[in-house]
Parts: sequence; C-alpha cells; structure tokens
Amino acid sequence: MTSLRDLAELVRLPAALTAPGDVFSGAAAAGALRGWRPAALAASSACLYWAGMALNDYADRDLDAVERPERPIPSGRVTPATALRLAGGLTATGIALAAASGRRPLATAIPLAGAVWAYDLLAKPTPAGPLVMGSARFLNVLLGASTAPRGRRSGLPAALAVGTHVTAVTALSRGEVHGSSPATARAALSVTAAVTATVAASSLRSGRPPARLAAAGCAAGYAASVGRAQAAAVRSPDAGTVRRATRSGIHGLVPLQAALLAGRGAVAAAAALLAAGPALRAGAKLVSPT
Repeated sequence: MTSLRDLAELVRLPAALTAPGDVFSGAAAAGALRGWRPAALAASSACLYWAGMALNDYADRDLDAVERPERPIPSGRVTPATALRLAGGLTATGIALAAASGRRPLATAIPLAGAVWAYDLLAKPTPAGPLVMGSARFLNVLLGASTAPRGRRSGLPAALAVGTHVTAVTALSRGEVHGSSPATARAALSVTAAVTATVAASSLRSGRPPARLAAAGCAAGYAASVGRAQAAAVRSPDAGTVRRATRSGIHGLVPLQAALLAGRGAVAAAAALLAAGPALRAGAKLVSPT
C-alpha cells in the first residue's frame, strides 16, 4: 500500500523549497512583494514543481527499473497510474492558485505547466531538454512578477539569471549515471561565473548599502558553493563528482535567489530564504536517505 512517505519521496517534497524562491525573486524585481498574491503564487509554483517530479518518475519508470530500482515506482511502492494522477492533480491545483491571483498570473502559469509536462514527456532525452527545463524556471520567476503594474518585463533580468543557471545545471546533470565531459562541466562553471557577475553588478545599481552588501555576500556564497563543485567536475567528470555538482547546483538556487532578493532591498526575505537552505538539505535526507 502506498504511504504518504512514498508519495513525499516521489515528488521530492522538500526540494520544492527552491521553487517559491523563484516567485519571490520575480515579485521583488517587479516591486510586487506585498500582499497575499506572492504567497499564493509560491504555493502554485510548489504544486507545479511537485507535479513535475511525479511526472519525471512516471516517464522514467522503465529506465529507473535498471538504474535506480529503489525509487518509488520501480520498487512497487507507487503505481505508474498513481504517479500520473498525482501529477495531473497537482498541475490543476497549481493553475487554480495562479488563476485566483489574476489573469496575468494564469497566463504565465499555463505555459509554465506546459513546459513542465513537455520536459518530462518529450524533451528530457533530447538536446533541447536543458533549455526546456531552464525555460520552466524562467517562467517560474516571471510568475512572481506577473501581478506587478509594470507586468512581467520588470522580472526579466532575474528570470534570465535563474533560467540560465538551471539550464547549465540540467545539462551537467545528464552525466549523473555515466559521467560527463570536461567541456560540459567547464561550460556550467562559465555560466556560474557569468550569472554571479551579472547579479553582483545589478545589485550595485539598486538598493541601499546594507542591501547591496547582503546581495554581494549571497552572490559570493552562490559562486563558492556551486563553482567549487563544478570545478571538481571539470577536473574529474565521473558520475559521482557530477552528481555532487548537480546537487550543489540545485542547492545553489537558494543563495542565488537570496542575492536577487537582497539586491532589490528585500533583505529580510533573503535571510528567510537562506534559513530554509538547511531545512532543504535535512528534509531531502529524511525523505530519501539514498
């Protein structure tokens, strides 16, 4: 019988803590980090993230039976039909939460959901896979900016930073089982350096000195944690090193989002996001210790 723990492992429950940070980053960039809508859109984002995780394991069930037989579907703890129904229900819930926030959030959530499903069911094994995944996170940031009077355009720089980072991490993650290449790891490291420089430069042009200092510190933390792991993958792109670099890239979203928030003066929100980082790592081990 499927347990709640099995479903939590299926959707990578704690990992969704990285998704609301996109929304808050976009809302801060657009000057819309107030009221109830950012929280509703963060919940929408988390639902769509969980839907993508369930759909990922549904689509990969045959491959996982060979490479990761301990996962919920190949181990028999969750049926493929249950995973697919859960993905559909979470997608519908995410879109409904966006619709409750207005027409513009709905108009962003629909293509975001489309990108999630397209990645898992179509694009993931193709050369376009990393770009589609990056576009999903790009749209996730714009979801946060969609309630602003100036519209989503004001959230574009933050969306580009997050989307580019995720594209590079996804490209490198393809070597988690069989290893990658120094060129792929080097490209990911170059993206991390470029994103760091762009975010740091942007923060210098906005906010008060304390906010600029906080943004610079977060950007440095992002560069150090993600860049160190990717540099190790450049030297030795074996599967284990690539997995560690991928994990660092996922966790590195938190200081990157915090830098974007602090750069817009939302220092308290950045601090709260950073405080969630240890919870993300601890929760991931609790739900899926392997």
